[in-house]
Amino acid sequence: MGIAERKEREKEEMRELILQAASHVFLARGFEKTSIRNIADRIEYSPATIYLYFKDKNEIMYELHKGGFEKMLQEFIPLRSIMDPFARLVEMGHHYIKFAIENKELYDLMFLMEAPMETLACKEGGWDEGEKTIDMLIRLVQECRDAGYFKKETDHQTAALTIWSYVHGLVTIYLKNRMQVFEDGDDLERMQKSYVLFIEMIRSGI
Repeated sequence: MGIAERKEREKEEMRELILQAASHVFLARGFEKTSIRNIADRIEYSPATIYLYFKDKNEIMYELHKGGFEKMLQEFIPLRSIMDPFARLVEMGHHYIKFAIENKELYDLMFLMEAPMETLACKEGGWDEGEKTIDMLIRLVQECRDAGYFKKETDHQTAALTIWSYVHGLVTIYLKNRMQVFEDGDDLERMQKSYVLFIEMIRSGI
């Protein structure tokens, strides 16, 4: 490995270290109360080092969100092989729930922790990764409507928001340790069954 390649690798490793530290600090302190110095203290470097890689904490938060949504989109790749749109919608919910359970802190950062929306659109092009994920759901609901699973007059954007709100609610109940009110069992399986029940209710009602 040449000098240039080694320096580039070290740069990427430091960048990743900063992002990991920032994630922990954001979740512990909240976005508004987190400073660049807090992040620097976490990795025992000076704030000046952070500024070599990121302009401000807004840019750091943006990069964390970008990475999170890129990872989520990877989870959805197997859905491409499912030809039936309704079956794909069911599996999309299952994969969403699975992603949240396996990436609790990341999901918290992406969807639960308060942060100004302008922070997530601080790069040219706006909140591309998040919008791609939502657009995927909207298009899928539209496919279900066109295939006759939902009524022709169904507003696919409102239906998509309703579906997302439900599955997000399920995940939030789990992440906030409220699933314990139910009898012992497999939480993932219970949430997936609940999601299927909800989708079937929508299918029969709209």
